[in-house]
Amino acid sequence: MDTILDTAARRPRTLDPKPVAPVLFAHFVLRSSNIQPMIDWYSAVLNMHVVKRTEYICFLTYDEEHHRLGIVNIAGLHAADAKSWGLAHVAYTFRNIGELLSTYRRLKVQGIEPYRPIHHGPTVSLYYHDPDGNSVELQVDVYATKAETAAYFLTDAFGKNPIGVAFDPEVLAAAYEAGAPDAELLRQPDGPAAPGQPR
Repeated sequence: MDTILDTAARRPRTLDPKPVAPVLFAHFVLRSSNIQPMIDWYSAVLNMHVVKRTEYICFLTYDEEHHRLGIVNIAGLHAADAKSWGLAHVAYTFRNIGELLSTYRRLKVQGIEPYRPIHHGPTVSLYYHDPDGNSVELQVDVYATKAETAAYFLTDAFGKNPIGVAFDPEVLAAAYEAGAPDAELLRQPDGPAAPGQPR
């Protein structure tokens, strides 16, 4: 009887054929033979904590999402060579330049330093390698709105230099501590275009 009533109450629905964008980038998963150093590194760099760990996998997050990173524990893996295709890096945005520079200083004390500090134009970015050699970008947006950032990609400046200019994060951190305004800290420095992205 319940089945008949349930069926009678149903109304046909149509699946929309139009493309739909996702509402959230949920997580990414890494395979590693180096799981504890990886857990320690992501906990330090992104202020993550372990949600659940088994012998096979560890789930970590830094917010209310159930997990932002999974690390699968597989013995005997080796690093991809520099000519392998695949993911170049993942990126995380901080709220302001102070948060980015505070993170830089905190990590430096722990012996974690960026291998590539670069001002891309729309972002000020610090690139780090995790213990397995994966590249992680920590960044802050230069512009106040996403629309302004998108507009930068259409400028002559970006056309001439789509990579950006290298900078010294220690100099930037010292300028912040000396009271330089955010607008000055976020301004792209003069200099030659940085080489293309290394692994």
